Amino acid sequence: MAELDLPGHGRHRLRTPVAHPRPAGAPRSRIAYAAAHVVADPLGGNAPGAPAALDWEATLAFRHHLWSLGLGVADAMDTAQRGMGLDWPATRELIVRSGAEARSVGGRLACGVGTDQLTGPARTPAEVTAAYREQLEVVQEAGALPVLMASRALAAVATGPEDYLRVYGELIAQADRPVVLHWLGEMFDPALAGYWGSRDLDRATTTVLALITEHAGRIDGIKVSLLDADREIALRRALPPGVRLYTGDDFHYPELIGGDRSGHSDALLGVFDPIAATAAAALHALDAGDRARYDELLAPTVPLARHLFAAPTYHYKTGIVFLAWLAGHQEHFTMVAGAQSGRSLPHLVELFRLADRAGLFPDPDLAAHRMGSLLTAAGATR
Repeated sequence: MAELDLPGHGRHRLRTPVAHPRPAGAPRSRIAYAAAHVVADPLGGNAPGAPAALDWEATLAFRHHLWSLGLGVADAMDTAQRGMGLDWPATRELIVRSGAEARSVGGRLACGVGTDQLTGPARTPAEVTAAYREQLEVVQEAGALPVLMASRALAAVATGPEDYLRVYGELIAQADRPVVLHWLGEMFDPALAGYWGSRDLDRATTTVLALITEHAGRIDGIKVSLLDADREIALRRALPPGVRLYTGDDFHYPELIGGDRSGHSDALLGVFDPIAATAAAALHALDAGDRARYDELLAPTVPLARHLFAAPTYHYKTGIVFLAWLAGHQEHFTMVAGAQSGRSLPHLVELFRLADRAGLFPDPDLAAHRMGSLLTAAGATR
């Protein structure tokens, strides 16, 4: 079995990978989207502030990997480096290409609708609405479920809850299909502090529920990424019938998706990108009524997720791409905007250990070789 020396840990022998039977289709008891990362072109510019250059073949191949496991793909979301290097021209092309690929295999696809094409600060909520509308049209033409992403521009110009209700109300009315709302906590993006018109989360929740209640027939669900399981459960219980709660809680996802007597959350998760095969197997265990097996499968992934999304949480994308490289889904550890430097070497070493403990490397020899090459390049092998 493959082994190597890890700084601070001595000789590490990789475990035998955990193999899961490939599912025959999508899970039945839950709707589950993996928020997918993008693969940078290693020969592209991709420096901080430069236009994003993607390896389209590898980027789309990873989406087919997720669809082959029965998972939906949530594209052009935070995991794809929206607001952290993936500019609007590249995002628009990603949405169009992913839409075509989804249609070719009948894959479930949701795509983020944002306002990041704005080249300067918005002056009014109406300007934010117009930017949202432009992206909404692209996502609808691609045939994807629109996810109305939290907007830094709206957070900057809104003067209170009324502005949020007005902007979202107009967008929901103009959409040609039900939409997913998106509540992203400031741990994921500090610029979103006070979203929905208040830093008081109870008041923000009141605003969100008012919006959902008014437009319940036009809202598929809401994705919540606050890393607060109790708050998510309370919101889930308060939703109108037929409106889903998509958990974006990468710390407490097993119990939130597993649910309780009052219900369960569906999933739209960045952590499902690196643990896709395990997540798919766990969801199918739920379909079979085997909660114990579901818990057993996901339990080893939780320490990995907590480390992956550790503060500063918005740098979790670095770990996502690092794990994709180690698992053989791409040939390099290069990211849009040079984001591969977003985590320290000790952080990545621990991520390697936790991923191996969870049995996530399909080819341990490849993972060990690539980890070793990174350590050598960093001068950490002496």
